[in-house]
Amino acid sequence: MQCSPFTLQGQHVSLEPLTQQHLPAIQAAAADGELWKLFFTSVPHPDKAQDWLDMALELQQQTKAIPFAVREKASGQIVGSTRYCNIDHNNKRLEIGYTWYARRVQRSAVNTECKLLLLTQAFEHLDCIAVEFRTDWFNHRSQAAIERLGAKRDAVLRNHMILPDGRVRDTVVYSIIQNEWPGVKQNLQYMRDKYQTT
Repeated sequence: MQCSPFTLQGQHVSLEPLTQQHLPAIQAAAADGELWKLFFTSVPHPDKAQDWLDMALELQQQTKAIPFAVREKASGQIVGSTRYCNIDHNNKRLEIGYTWYARRVQRSAVNTECKLLLLTQAFEHLDCIAVEFRTDWFNHRSQAAIERLGAKRDAVLRNHMILPDGRVRDTVVYSIIQNEWPGVKQNLQYMRDKYQTT
């Protein structure tokens, strides 16, 4: 499974390897909606964005993650971030996570196309047999978005993580498996194309 950085190109977005040069743009994107105030997300506060970026790049060095900056093609601006994480080379599995977007592009084609690009790469080029999504029990919007993709809920991991603020998180786990991918892909393409006609 390839873990070196690469770029994915879509109609609305490009996913480019996250680098130190993205720091100001990441801070600006997170500031659109003050996303760090949502306690159940991993969006960095501007003052802590450097630590967040350093950790993402460290996990990439360890071949445990591939982080991306999300660039909106229409504006040319960085509007968020996402990554492959918890990469399990032996079992051909990975997770798509740490995803967030500036408020102005939420409920647009951006997330749909990002997931289409990432899932296509995972199933058709990285030879994955399953892709996971995990989210906080309290992040109901994220759960609904994951379900709209076509992922199925696998489990709730009780007391799964102790967060920096001391809260103990329950984690909801979803997945898409290899034989489901053709139908999920068709649905994502349909959802993406609907944005072009509205």
